[in-house]
Amino acid sequence: MDQPRSGSSRLLHVGSRRWFLQAGFAGIGGLSFPQLLKLQAANGQPNAAKKSVILFWLSGGPSHLDMWDPKPNAPQEIRSPFGTIATRLPGVNFTEHLPLQASIADKLSIIRSVDCSASNHTPITMQAGNPLARRTNDGRDGAGYPSMGSVTAKFRGANDPDMPAFVGLADSWISDVWESGDMGSQFAPVKGNELAGKFALPSGLSVPQLTNRDQLRREIDRFGRDLERDRTLERVDRYTRQAYEMVISGKVQKAFNVNEESEATKKAYGNESIGQKALLARRLVEGGVSFVLVSGAWGYFDHHGDSVRWGGIERGLKPLLPRVDRALFALVNDLEQRGLLDDTLVIMMGEFGRSPVINKDYGRDHWTNVMSMVMAGGGLNHGQVVGSTDSRGGAVASGVVRPQDLAATTFQHLGIDLSAHWLNSRGRPIPIVTEGGRPIPELS
Repeated sequence: MDQPRSGSSRLLHVGSRRWFLQAGFAGIGGLSFPQLLKLQAANGQPNAAKKSVILFWLSGGPSHLDMWDPKPNAPQEIRSPFGTIATRLPGVNFTEHLPLQASIADKLSIIRSVDCSASNHTPITMQAGNPLARRTNDGRDGAGYPSMGSVTAKFRGANDPDMPAFVGLADSWISDVWESGDMGSQFAPVKGNELAGKFALPSGLSVPQLTNRDQLRREIDRFGRDLERDRTLERVDRYTRQAYEMVISGKVQKAFNVNEESEATKKAYGNESIGQKALLARRLVEGGVSFVLVSGAWGYFDHHGDSVRWGGIERGLKPLLPRVDRALFALVNDLEQRGLLDDTLVIMMGEFGRSPVINKDYGRDHWTNVMSMVMAGGGLNHGQVVGSTDSRGGAVASGVVRPQDLAATTFQHLGIDLSAHWLNSRGRPIPIVTEGGRPIPELS
């Protein structure tokens, strides 16, 4: 379960304080920082418009019937045990445990008609925004297709050259974060709980010391054990110099320092994992990261019933909803107050929905026919419900939205050419938007 933590320091704890020079400019996701900077330059980075995405991943499959698409008039075995409340949108109701989101529904798009039939109990399909990327259990999960975050890293890069493009904030990596597939490890997400430590200066070394070239050479000799012995500062290229500057600037360390936030702001987000990570996500996009993925805990929305780890609807889901409610509410309001909401697309979703009929263990099972998701910001047309389900909440009734439509919407917001391709290991061009994906028309 998404347990509360005592403070941000626990969330961001890094066991090793090694400076990245100790690893010869230690790479992120298999690529060194100088190489990463070259790639950003080749792709025309940095971008003038600081567009970004924050994706909340509700790992396990959130129940649409008990959150954003309640059916209070359905038979007892279908309707939620929770009551419903009105939202800022006339005629639109949420479950009673999402009052904060209900109060800003005019700033949200509630998409009730997401076709998740290609998805499985992994982040692959929906985080890739691609129905061809699937869990196959044959060692080739995802068929080589990358996540939307990795596409962003390749075709857009970071908004600030001193920051990484794609950061994941998740405690369980393999089960909650889809990476770069065959696109290349250099475009894989950075593990956020390790990133701050990569940029921490070693004990006894300060920024003023780094600005002294002679001192810097001595520190290279001291910490750069993997660097060539005769490699001096005069001989490294400008990208390696920029890697040094990434440390000297302190931007990464500053972004991770949530202690700079006021107590009121921290309280608004909450002390639980998902709230802390939401606050950190805001700091990261503010600092120049283009794509941040937030996951509160592994599988914590997998509410089959009271006999399994995450419990059923009342015992398992009910305690989670206020945390999710508060995190999204705080983030949207915070981004708006800082003038960042129009440039930041916020998405909240999981891998699929839950079954219409409540089972004998007071839970709901996996349901790939349809799910709900929520979007905010990005300068899109919000304050609406997109699509609908049938009276049982078991099938799309109107306005279907497919994974590839989510990808097209996301990439369009980021200013990425929807016709762009990348080359796989065989030199074959692979489109970033598959199967006729198009931006969700209602949001334009």
